[in-house]
Amino acid sequence: MVTLLGIMDAVLQALADPSRRTVLEVLRGRSATAGELAAVLPIARPGVSRHLRVLREVGLVDVRQDAQRRIYSLRPEALVEVDEWLEPYRALWRNRLDALHTEIARGKKVRE
Repeated sequence: MVTLLGIMDAVLQALADPSRRTVLEVLRGRSATAGELAAVLPIARPGVSRHLRVLREVGLVDVRQDAQRRIYSLRPEALVEVDEWLEPYRALWRNRLDALHTEIARGKKVRE
């Protein structure tokens, strides 16, 4: 049985690779073929295929057949669990940045 944390761990491991993040950046804006994705990566085509397989397996990309081509597209739903997990950390930083903003504002009042 795959747990939610297991899925999130797999997604985070997939995101750890810079080439995979580049693929996701491209797919964020549009669907693309493996050849189009290979053109933006400094690796050989078989390496691109391996990265695409990892991204498919963790649910970050979908693939559909279009005649002889495979078209890849982003599945942002797979990032929902990661986003939800990160929210308490974002809240922590927001609180700290709000406190910093308050201290800066106090400092400006003191100097005036």
